[in-house]
Amino acid sequence: MTVFHFFNCAILTFGPHAVYYSATPLSEYDTLGTSVKAALVYLGTALVKLVCLATFLKVSENDSFDPYQELLKALIGFIDVAGLYFALTQLTHRNISQNHKFQAVGLGWAFADSVLHRLAPLWVGARGLEFTWDYVLQGIEANANLVLSISLAALGSLIWLRKNKPRTLIPIIYACAGIVATMPSITSYLRRGLGWHLPKVVGFELFTSLVMAFISCQLFAACQRPSS
Repeated sequence: MTVFHFFNCAILTFGPHAVYYSATPLSEYDTLGTSVKAALVYLGTALVKLVCLATFLKVSENDSFDPYQELLKALIGFIDVAGLYFALTQLTHRNISQNHKFQAVGLGWAFADSVLHRLAPLWVGARGLEFTWDYVLQGIEANANLVLSISLAALGSLIWLRKNKPRTLIPIIYACAGIVATMPSITSYLRRGLGWHLPKVVGFELFTSLVMAFISCQLFAACQRPSS
């Protein structure tokens, strides 16, 4: 039963990444190499973030919300944006369109995040003798993170790769990118500042990811239209 629970949670956590790749044109255009490169960039970015967090953050004696510490975490979190910029603009990609490029980069980014932050807890905890919903919720949270990562990659491609975007949309694009980039700090405040439990936080993440995906899709479509 414990192994069955582990495999269920693992499929819920990592399965949507494979489904997204095979169910979209990404598989037809063989963009797996782009996703793998993005995943490697994510791992390098995570290492830089880890060094910065260990250097500049102090170890808290309790789990209370510290605004100064969380602000510092949010600033360090923008290293992810720099890594995403590098993955979108500096890596060599096959001859694929901008539409497929940001999806491949976002997919690789989200998969690497899930492997780095969720595989070990799944392997250790989901095989325990006592059933818990925490790892099911962790899988749902990974799905929300997949949507947010692709949304951030889409917004990043509009900021850095799309030159002739409508001027009226530029503030909206930057605002949405800022919201998605600071989602870890927002959820940390909900958990530790407001005392939200995990199901409520995951529900918020899932709702926010769907809203941001819809807005990103609309912005991307608006920027694709020829300017009048």
